[in-house]
Amino acid sequence: MTITAQMVKELREKTGAGMMDCKKALQETEGDMDKAIDFLREKGIAKAAKKADRIAAEGSTYIVSEGNTAVILEVNAETDFVAKNEGFQILVKELGAHLLANKPETVEEALEQKMENGNTVAEQINNAISKIGEKLTLRRFAIRTKGDNDAFGEYLHMGGRIGVLAVLEGTTDAAAAKDVAMHAAALNPKYVSRDQVSQEEVDREREVLTKQALEEGKPENIVAKMVEGRLSKYFEEICILDQPFVKDPDQKVRKFLETKNATLTDFVRYEVGEGIEKRQDDFAAEVMSQVKK
Repeated sequence: MTITAQMVKELREKTGAGMMDCKKALQETEGDMDKAIDFLREKGIAKAAKKADRIAAEGSTYIVSEGNTAVILEVNAETDFVAKNEGFQILVKELGAHLLANKPETVEEALEQKMENGNTVAEQINNAISKIGEKLTLRRFAIRTKGDNDAFGEYLHMGGRIGVLAVLEGTTDAAAAKDVAMHAAALNPKYVSRDQVSQEEVDREREVLTKQALEEGKPENIVAKMVEGRLSKYFEEICILDQPFVKDPDQKVRKFLETKNATLTDFVRYEVGEGIEKRQDDFAAEVMSQVKK
């Protein structure tokens, strides 16, 4: 029987399962919608789909490297308890190894790829959901490469609450690279250097600073000079090379790198759950409500 896009869409709407999972279910059941739903339930995929509307803002970051390639990823769960679960940690490591080996370009591409055990990444996650009982998601990842004479800086803070992957050129000093990654974890810069900041962002900040200075009653003839000084402070906040180095605040990160004859070409910083709107649940009240049932 020919499986149409409309059939796949209908099954997806009924179960919340992924497109490829729905297509496979329909093929296995010769287009029988009810049997396809049962097929997904038996695989644990439909059960996972029921949790799709839950908020997964906890979890862990993870970094794995091999040779000249490294990957940093974030996998989310609903609670911090599950993030410490052995099954969850195994899943995170499995996903990291897969991403490093297969180098997908997007999360969507990754989810459809086959793992060594024959499952797709999506199926592997859904199997873990069925066992653990919480919504789990591969939220994001970044793959970076380096040369033979370069170094990766890998740092996980608080067991993976924050993860940073830095790339240094011109040195194989992994300890120095890790120090830079640790700095980025602590100070949360947005850019490597000023030239990465868009002109739009600079103009917007200059306008805000100008209005602030005028509202403070500063004379117009010195406002421009004040604004440029404050703009330099702004760059120190957002550009890692301009920041005082956390391990030696008397020198900036740029100077530290110079002492190592190194150049920071890139860094990726993930903080678990950043940008995800979390539920403001009263956990104690939730537990008590379950006890009373």
